[in-house]
Amino acid sequence: MRTVELGDPWAALADPTRRAVLARVADGPRSVEQIAATLPVSRPAVSQHLRVLAEANLVVARQEGRCRVYRLQPEGLRGPRAELDRFWTRALENFKRIAEEAPT
Repeated sequence: MRTVELGDPWAALADPTRRAVLARVADGPRSVEQIAATLPVSRPAVSQHLRVLAEANLVVARQEGRCRVYRLQPEGLRGPRAELDRFWTRALENFKRIAEEAPT
């Protein structure tokens, strides 16, 4: 697994397996075992991916008996979402400008 810059949500989300792990957690709280059962990667690999997602503040874990249950950390998604919203707004503004300037 590559080294990811600590705390960088974009770096954490760059890996497709981590995005798949995050998608499972977004559906509801899940244990490592529950997540690993739905992916073609080992439980230790899922744990590593969850560690990176937690360091990027995208998931948070709590201990339930002998296992850790992970849930989405909405606050961690605010920054990336705001950036995407800015990109999307600019793209729409540019599309509107181009459409209005187009000869009829």
